[in-house]
Amino acid sequence: MPKLSDVITALEEVYPPQWAEAWDAVGLVCGDPQAEVGRVLFAVDPVQTVVDEAVEWGADLVVTHHPLYLRGTTSVAATTFKGRVVHTLISNGIALHVAHTNADHADPGVSDALAEAVGLRVTGPLVPDPTDPLGRRGTGRIGLLEPPLPLSAFAAQVAEGLPATATGVRVSGDPDRLVSRVAVCGGSGDSFLAEVRAAGVDAYLTADLRHHPASEAAEAAPVALVDAAHWATEWPWLALAERALHTAADQRGWAVETKVSHRVTDPWTAHAPMSFTA
Repeated sequence: MPKLSDVITALEEVYPPQWAEAWDAVGLVCGDPQAEVGRVLFAVDPVQTVVDEAVEWGADLVVTHHPLYLRGTTSVAATTFKGRVVHTLISNGIALHVAHTNADHADPGVSDALAEAVGLRVTGPLVPDPTDPLGRRGTGRIGLLEPPLPLSAFAAQVAEGLPATATGVRVSGDPDRLVSRVAVCGGSGDSFLAEVRAAGVDAYLTADLRHHPASEAAEAAPVALVDAAHWATEWPWLALAERALHTAADQRGWAVETKVSHRVTDPWTAHAPMSFTA
């Protein structure tokens, strides 16, 4: 079996830490670099239910998209829920590694996986990384919907392609509008609405769209908005990362078992339909 340090090196060849945003916290959170790794669990969130799954399955390493300590901490005491996660991991000999915005910017990355899940053919990044001479890396992706579909049908295709969540998929725009060219951004994407308008797309699929940015975007340009759960838009990346590790393991002759967590860690757990009409 490979050592943890070897597995981390392989993962960071695909998702280099230097591609992460300056504010981000990526890399190894806990774990002994000399420990052997035979089982790796991939998940979106480093929360207790995921850690419990790792313990039950006998994982040696958990790879998550979201950081555990994004803003830092002065304590990992088990008196907090994050401290309890750390204690559970360490007491069971499980390491935690994070690939966040470095996985967003990678080629292929989080938004490539999202585009594939909803039936789009990627043509390039929404916001290109100026350091990439090939112009393939960057934030978000632009893809083609072939054949074009009405917005209502595309939204239904998004709902079918992503894991189910309580909030489902929200849509802003004419349901009969034909959609052909689509921008996507896994995770929170309302900070890129200006770039979406500049790209001249028919629709934008992302998560966490807030009222004012969405309202202003709808008024500023005829771009349809498709808003899914944050967790759901990033979950497809797990299989992509899993494949990347398998490729590295095959090249190096490692015997590593992997698993993608299907535990829904979206924080919203129920949806109540509203009957009131103004």
